[in-house]
Amino acid sequence: MFLPFCAPPSAESRRQHQRYKLELMKSWRDSAEAHLAALNAAIGTVEQQINQERES
Repeated sequence: MFLPFCAPPSAESRRQHQRYKLELMKSWRDSAEAHLAALNAAIGTVEQQINQERES
């Protein structure tokens, strides 16, 4: 006898889980891209300040 929680997932259940996982990973990627853009901007600002100090 199979218990409900031991039964293999249905194809539809698996598709739903895969879609959920895909959306979650896309969200993580978008967040990482936003953080990377902010970090690149901060690095650019500091580099610009260093170059201005050298010229002074």
